[in-house]
Amino acid sequence: MRPSPEAVAAATLELHRRFGNRAVTSQSVREQHAHTTTWIPNQPPDVVVFAESEEDVRDAVTIAAAHHLPIVPFGTGSSLEGHVNAPFGGVSIDMQGMKKIIAVHPEDLDCVVEPGVTRKQLNEYLKSHGLFFPIDPGADASIGGMVATRASGTNAVRYGTMKDNVLALEAILPNGEKLVTARRAKKTSAGYDLTRLLVGSEGTLGIVTKITLKLSGLPEAVSAGICPFPDIESAANATILTIQSGLPVARIELLDEVQIRACNQYSKLNLAEQPTLFVEFHGTDQGVAEQAERFGEIAADLGGGPFSWATKPEDRTKLWEARHNAYWASLTLRPGAKGISTDVCVPISRLAECIAETKADLESTGLISPIVGHVGDGNFHCLPLIDMSNEAEIAAAKGFMARLVERALAMEGTCTGEHGVGQGKIKYLETELGAPALDAMRLIKQALDPKNLMNPGKIVTIGS
Repeated sequence: MRPSPEAVAAATLELHRRFGNRAVTSQSVREQHAHTTTWIPNQPPDVVVFAESEEDVRDAVTIAAAHHLPIVPFGTGSSLEGHVNAPFGGVSIDMQGMKKIIAVHPEDLDCVVEPGVTRKQLNEYLKSHGLFFPIDPGADASIGGMVATRASGTNAVRYGTMKDNVLALEAILPNGEKLVTARRAKKTSAGYDLTRLLVGSEGTLGIVTKITLKLSGLPEAVSAGICPFPDIESAANATILTIQSGLPVARIELLDEVQIRACNQYSKLNLAEQPTLFVEFHGTDQGVAEQAERFGEIAADLGGGPFSWATKPEDRTKLWEARHNAYWASLTLRPGAKGISTDVCVPISRLAECIAETKADLESTGLISPIVGHVGDGNFHCLPLIDMSNEAEIAAAKGFMARLVERALAMEGTCTGEHGVGQGKIKYLETELGAPALDAMRLIKQALDPKNLMNPGKIVTIGS
């Protein structure tokens, strides 16, 4: 329920007194803090607070809660399912000013950071220690946002996702208290796993203010390469065999022929317009050479090739920049259209089947939609390019996205591998997990946030 105008006015006055010009009510700033990269309408908060410390977050939460205003955390705004929208108004707490790298413990392979630190900022800082943080969702997302959405990305097949790389958290609860979920120890069996409860909670249980991350050593050698395939099925099967054979691939990304055409145009490449795997191996010089050779053999057995690979940093950088720019490249296929990104994830044994059926669905629907995927863990993305003035086209795209989720769930997959639920996929959770699971989530939400103030309208609905 939206708070009354009187409550909003009283809270805003108090926030102005506490934060001065760091409490902003201008229409443009409020809309910027509700922008989405989907077709979900922009739903701005009533006021934006720019936090610079844990104390700022605590005070903003306390003031908002006292006046029963919803509280929506904001990282960099790169989320894809309406996570930062404020459907009931309230206070957006912008965490971008909390950018301290508090401590690095090279001997323990961990670090402690504030939530506004971005992954690129962190990795630039860690270089001198011979370490890196491996989770790479593509966008230069904030670490806090990556915690909130349980982010993943291109390195997940080897290094896991955020749930595997967060050791401990500190968060401000709706009542203003600070919750500490764990210590720096690499493992613990002390009580409930509150760390993983908050990882992926999308700001619905509390606002993370400090994060302890697991780090990895920079590999001695890195090799990357590309391999085209005659069709999607053979590329997906090569992925499956690579994983099943135990090859320690660090990244294995699938780009379909539509995406390759876009990358050629945008990134000035000259790749064959065929389904293509981008791969990367980490290890010793001899190890990565052996891994690349073995992958080439697997690909050749399935009709793929030629497999070309490079160890020069500049060649690898160009390759992965093209992959990370896939979204912008896709927009060149239909200038003026909006790209609506969605993802699903299935067991890798069903990957080839799921992508093949999805390609056939797109063809029959008449939509232009590149497909890319972190296929080493069964996760792939579609980006239908939509004329937002064409109601029939919007309806066709929505129908396709619903069928995509239904297809993934029928194959024992999930409605989202890494984008999160937000507003966009809340309607699929009961089908995926069942009513008892949603009831359990609601009980947790109500125990920690009895007034339903923390990012309401995301993951589960509470009340009417």
